[in-house]
Amino acid sequence: MYDETYIGPFIHEKKLPCNPSTAFLTPCLRNINIPLLSGTALLGKPMELYEAVIQLLDHVQNGTIAADDLLSEAIRCLIVYKNEREEELNAALNLFKPDGDALPLSAGAIVQLIEQHLKCQWSSRLPVLIIAACYNAAVDNLEQQILPMTAHNAADKQTLSLGDVSITLRDDSGKVVTSYEMKQKSVTQEDVDTALNKTLRWPYRIDNYVFITTDKTEDKVHEYAAGLYQRTGGIEFSIIDCLGFLRHFLHLFHRLRTTFLDEYQKLVLSETDSGVGHSLKLAFLALRRAAEDVQPDEEDVV
Repeated sequence: MYDETYIGPFIHEKKLPCNPSTAFLTPCLRNINIPLLSGTALLGKPMELYEAVIQLLDHVQNGTIAADDLLSEAIRCLIVYKNEREEELNAALNLFKPDGDALPLSAGAIVQLIEQHLKCQWSSRLPVLIIAACYNAAVDNLEQQILPMTAHNAADKQTLSLGDVSITLRDDSGKVVTSYEMKQKSVTQEDVDTALNKTLRWPYRIDNYVFITTDKTEDKVHEYAAGLYQRTGGIEFSIIDCLGFLRHFLHLFHRLRTTFLDEYQKLVLSETDSGVGHSLKLAFLALRRAAEDVQPDEEDVV
């Protein structure tokens, strides 16, 4: 396959702003089974973009544009686009003014900041990064660490992973002891059964399978999940509210609250644009800067 043999490695090597997985090709092109001739209607959005792509392919077919020239120009535009985004992020980062005497954000303020970020559009990847940042922040205080995370749009069957975040003991065994699965909706009994089947097929018994959700789940589903402990011989299935998890973590590890925030920022900014979009990265930096810039006036301090 051209994508796996040539395109994917090239995207990784040059760090181009493209989807790094083999799903980089938009579905409207992956699923089409007719020649891409001039006038072919594609269902992608924005429509003008796909019309332009068809026109360019037609120009190559007719010899109006050399294929090498089109490829070179496409790569040049991607590099310019990447550099512009990097400069924009660097400019936003440079607006932070470290103040060693400033009071760190409280746990409550950090939860509020993360909650605002979760409310932004296209934020489905963020709960994964929240849990990962918690473990990264507290890694020296725990006997556990996270395993490398898989791409946000990769199926568990492809990655051979249990969930979105996998936790292992720090003895280099690499065996999963806790698996987290993120849901931006209510967890259903069907979701729990799917997780149960995955754990039963796993080569060894894990300790915990935890759903992290941003929506309320019915009590009967909580009870059903809790009842699986006996059936599985000791695997605990739990459903936890994402912000509730974070709130408890920040109070339990209160002195690590700023470390958590730094880890979360690092994960957000290092995520590919397909996982965390450029605007979502800028939004976090703006929200954090606004939160940290709010300082009491001298006359208000007693």
